Amino acid sequence: MTAQIELSHIQKHYGSFHALKDVSLRIEKGSFVALVGPSGCGKSTLLRSIAGLETISSGELSIAGKTMTGVPPRHRDIAMVFQSYALYPHMTVEENLTYSLRLHGVGKAEAKAKAAEVAQTTGLSQLLPRYPRQLSGGQRQRVAMGRAIIRNPKAFLFDEPLSNLDAALRVQMRKEIRALHDRLGATSVYVTHDQIEAMTMADWVVVMRDGIIEQQGRPLDLYDHPVNRFVAGFIGSPAMNFVEAQIAEDGTTLVLKTGERIALPRQVEPNRAVTAGMRPENLTIANGPPSFHFTIGNIESTGSATYLTSDDGALQLVQSERANRAVGDRVGVSIDPAQIHLFDPQSGKRI
Repeated sequence: MTAQIELSHIQKHYGSFHALKDVSLRIEKGSFVALVGPSGCGKSTLLRSIAGLETISSGELSIAGKTMTGVPPRHRDIAMVFQSYALYPHMTVEENLTYSLRLHGVGKAEAKAKAAEVAQTTGLSQLLPRYPRQLSGGQRQRVAMGRAIIRNPKAFLFDEPLSNLDAALRVQMRKEIRALHDRLGATSVYVTHDQIEAMTMADWVVVMRDGIIEQQGRPLDLYDHPVNRFVAGFIGSPAMNFVEAQIAEDGTTLVLKTGERIALPRQVEPNRAVTAGMRPENLTIANGPPSFHFTIGNIESTGSATYLTSDDGALQLVQSERANRAVGDRVGVSIDPAQIHLFDPQSGKRI
């Protein structure tokens, strides 16, 4: 595959603050890449560096095989869609779509034809005569995307474009953005703090923290094989449970703080402290001999799922059926030992 965007050892400093620390990333042509992480992790800085809105302190950045060092944003042939729609309120949808074309001297008839084509792609055909104030939030976001599409750029950069929308509309719009990406065969880089957006939309997910890339890969690879406790806790909803434990002398038994013991499917260094990670969806109420027990401290039902939380708040279990349990009940819990993730308590790295 050909790299459409390639970053090599990118560093970014704001005075004494080190925002990006030796970031290297290869984005294949036609791929949908999500940059995800908590606020302040550097994902928006990285996106703005690709766009040329931030000047990198050192390292190499290329787009479509051309080095972008010193190249201003307008000459990088990329399009950005921001959290803010930034539409011109005094212009119709059609005028907003064609504004950049008209700036570059494209004739009125050609610009109008391109606007009609993009409107058809984005479901805006009936809205071309309207003004932004006459549109819903989702429609305004489609206009912002249409304005980017009409330029036929080398890459689309999305900076948390759905943050201003309500929950139901966010679900709808992420489907539309992904479908649009597939129809156009585009290269897309999408920044979000919402790991559900990243997991459901992207081909490749990049998890960032404190200016570095903690892990990158296919969404389910990150879910199944997180390299450290941070990624394990960030990817997945509800978040992974973490329990402090010990490996027994035989190296194949996990001993919980309660003294309960779970046989492991593989050999681990004996007599070492570990953090055991267990996803809530991998825990079930035991029908036979349980892996361990906990006392229910809280029950939440959403209709399709029931969330049981232990009385100390350390463990959560998700089951699809209705809970025939009450707060205060002590229940046996089972987990497939192969689904237990082990991490070093000090470094957080996967064992």
